[in-house]
Amino acid sequence: MTDGPLIVQSDRTLLLEVDHPDSAACRRAIAPFAELERAPEHVHTYRVTPLALWNARAAGHDAEQVVDTLLLYSRYAVPHALLVDVAETMARYGRLRLEKHPTHGLVLVTTDRPVLEEVLRTRRVLPMVGARVDPDTVVVHPSERGHLKQILLKLGWPAEDMAGYVNGEAHPIALVQDGWELRPYQQEAADNFFDGGSGVVVLPCGAGKTIVGAAAMARAGATTLILVTNTVAARQWKDELIKRTSLAEDEIGEYSGQRKEIRPVTIATYQVMTTRRKGVYSHLELFDARDWGLIIYDEVHLLPAPIFRFTADIQARRRLGLTATLVREDGREGDVFSLIGPKRYDAPWREIEAQGYIAPADCVEVRVTLTESERLAYALAEPEVRYRLAASTPAKMRVVDELVRRHRGTGVLVIGQYIDQLDELGARLDVPVIKGDTRVSERQRLYEAFRAGEVDVLVVSKVANFSIDLPEASVAIQVSGSFGSRQEEAQRLGRVLRPKADGHGARFYTVVARDTVDAEFAAHRQRFLAEQGYAYTIVDAADVLAGE
Repeated sequence: MTDGPLIVQSDRTLLLEVDHPDSAACRRAIAPFAELERAPEHVHTYRVTPLALWNARAAGHDAEQVVDTLLLYSRYAVPHALLVDVAETMARYGRLRLEKHPTHGLVLVTTDRPVLEEVLRTRRVLPMVGARVDPDTVVVHPSERGHLKQILLKLGWPAEDMAGYVNGEAHPIALVQDGWELRPYQQEAADNFFDGGSGVVVLPCGAGKTIVGAAAMARAGATTLILVTNTVAARQWKDELIKRTSLAEDEIGEYSGQRKEIRPVTIATYQVMTTRRKGVYSHLELFDARDWGLIIYDEVHLLPAPIFRFTADIQARRRLGLTATLVREDGREGDVFSLIGPKRYDAPWREIEAQGYIAPADCVEVRVTLTESERLAYALAEPEVRYRLAASTPAKMRVVDELVRRHRGTGVLVIGQYIDQLDELGARLDVPVIKGDTRVSERQRLYEAFRAGEVDVLVVSKVANFSIDLPEASVAIQVSGSFGSRQEEAQRLGRVLRPKADGHGARFYTVVARDTVDAEFAAHRQRFLAEQGYAYTIVDAADVLAGE
């Protein structure tokens, strides 16, 4: 027995003692192959999943490294069966490979013939393959490259895709590093992606994911299709590319609800791409509109199902997914792995914070108590109504008043889920409200006023969760959210992580109603940030209102 911070259990769970002096180093070491499940105050629970192990394998980690990490940090003897299981699970990756054959085109090759025989007898695989080239090789229909990878992943035999990529239509793109330079982790992320061909780069909000995308575009030197969450994000991408690269304004097109421009670099919104008319996704033709050399998926963790389906058909194109968290609330991380590519780079938030590239953050959960009448109404309400009742309690309004008063002048965002709650807060605080029906031009005007310091408090709905560059925001106050969404919590904290000109840190408040599902959902949302090393201080609303 050693005094390590980790307890490794035979059911693939890892218990990490948060207060141990080696917990931070251990968290970083297990991050490539373990997923956080629960994060209470003192002991965090991780699970070693097959997908996490295969992601680690695709990123260049081998079973020996994983085993060594478990042995190094474990307090007790590591169950031998688990070590065997880790080695055997990781060994499944790459026994099947997709390659280009000089005469037969796309083929599936195996290093283990019984595995090939097993999958070829699967009813879903059979229609995707053609003639047998030799005992270890079978022809694959090129259009099935993505679908086959999806099926093989679900069968537990993830294929390593070594079939290469078309270059696409060449288009010169260069980084223009005038007064700035790529940060070391941005360069490493872009290099890891390009060397791997396709995959996902995971970086905190504010760490410059757009710059990584620009660096990848410069490496590709080809026409590029960029998919983003909304029109505001599209225009921020365009502004950033004009500022950071050799691209001129007329080389970049916007393909949104308002404009339909197809240029060498085209930025399209997920919303327009998934618009249906008479059951047909007419705008998916954009994928074929040019011979794209690179496709970038911004906020890839939000990728809609229709885009997944079409991405299965364009496996010969280089694909880059950008995100702050690979957590998907719909459980489709496996589709990201098989259709966009494995995780190529993942930087722990705290490491980038330590390097000074994102602001240090202080996370505080303020707990309010429902009145007796509210508690009774909550108890009698239908389950689907309870969260709204708890999340919208007027008790939160007084807390928000005090927090805004305390931080006024530092750049405050008040963030919520329910429009009537946000409208009431906007009127109460006498500040602008940005929500789904706010015109794009008005959103941009208000964001610009916030950046300039003309507006120091904004009330925003979930439209501000993604891709909004507000470096002046220092404080976020969350009053309600999308139930237990971990990805949303990460995005909302990200609104205040941009480095501050004065060097000060960020403050992230979550106002929660105790003894309700609001508190349960808050605990679930905080799991991802706990994995990144952030701890929530819990305070009572009475103390906040008393000025403590």
